[in-house]
Amino acid sequence: PWLANPVSFMILAWIAYNLLQVLNPVAVSKMAWLYTIRSVAFVMLTYFVFVYQLRSVSVVRLILKLWLVLSFLAAVYAMKQEFFGFSDSELQWVNSDPALMDLLFIDGHWRKFSFFSDPVVFSYNMAISATLCICLISGPLKAWKKWVLALLAALLLFAMLLSGTRGAFVLVPAALVMFAVMKYNKRVLLFSVFAGVIIAGLILVPTSNPALYRFQSAFKPSEDASFLVRKYNQKRIQPYIHSHPFGGGLGATGAWGQRFAPDSYLASFPPDSGYVRVAVELGWVGLLVFCTLLFTILRAGIRNYFRMRDPELKTYMLALVLIIFALGIGNYPQEALVQFPNNIYFYLAAALITVLYQLDVQQNKTAAI
Repeated sequence: PWLANPVSFMILAWIAYNLLQVLNPVAVSKMAWLYTIRSVAFVMLTYFVFVYQLRSVSVVRLILKLWLVLSFLAAVYAMKQEFFGFSDSELQWVNSDPALMDLLFIDGHWRKFSFFSDPVVFSYNMAISATLCICLISGPLKAWKKWVLALLAALLLFAMLLSGTRGAFVLVPAALVMFAVMKYNKRVLLFSVFAGVIIAGLILVPTSNPALYRFQSAFKPSEDASFLVRKYNQKRIQPYIHSHPFGGGLGATGAWGQRFAPDSYLASFPPDSGYVRVAVELGWVGLLVFCTLLFTILRAGIRNYFRMRDPELKTYMLALVLIIFALGIGNYPQEALVQFPNNIYFYLAAALITVLYQLDVQQNKTAAI
């Protein structure tokens, strides 16, 4: 029962589809496939490692605590960058490439990335970690632990703002909507209304703060020049997607496409979205398989949540469903599911959706004896 489930089968199907892309007759480079398959399909194998190894509640608790501790350290370091500046090595790195500087220095303010590879990965990590904190607060914890989690969530959300990544700003509000739907009661409803009022106030309040202004612009995409450019790029690539059901080959776009097939049509195309990249490289067939995978994981998590009995395990399950949901939304404006460490977190969450339900079943059987 640990591995024989729909989520495991869909992950194997997705891995198989990526491996078969080596036979794609339209692909212009086998080397691009080889370099890309490592970060796409092979990372998914960690799902099976997690399912096999995480077999006790104590280990799950340890994993989640470690997750929050690392996120706390990342947030603290981002605040160090904000209030005390970058280190010499960081300044040397951001000044080494004019394109990188244009990406990180916006409106006279540096986007913070903590000790991650870029602000996008950092901000998404802060968003899903804050979501985890909010869900844990709703669980059966002592009052002082809930206060600690509330303070940690506030710190993580503040650090997320320092990243200047608009795509991350919508993840927590979206997760809160899902939270209110799945855990519907009077207290959750009041909390959701309170959070909605605060978010609406932050969106509408006049400000000259660059971080808050970028937060506000995330909810006004029609006024954002970069969003309009992405929308145009997606529109112009649609005929190619329609005419290539299996895509142009794994790794055809981005860095590997520019390295191994610089003269190809797709090498210069900026996907700027995880879903668009899948559609372009793996075709609309691949996009269908990928979306089915996400649906299967979410369906399993929601179904397991309402079937479970243990309050602690149900709280963990709710948090993991919301994290998967948030990353699924975040994969549209950015490539959220292929960047380290968020790709590891994604498959960890998918594995725990399976593991937590099996642990709950075991506990129920033990109690019945």
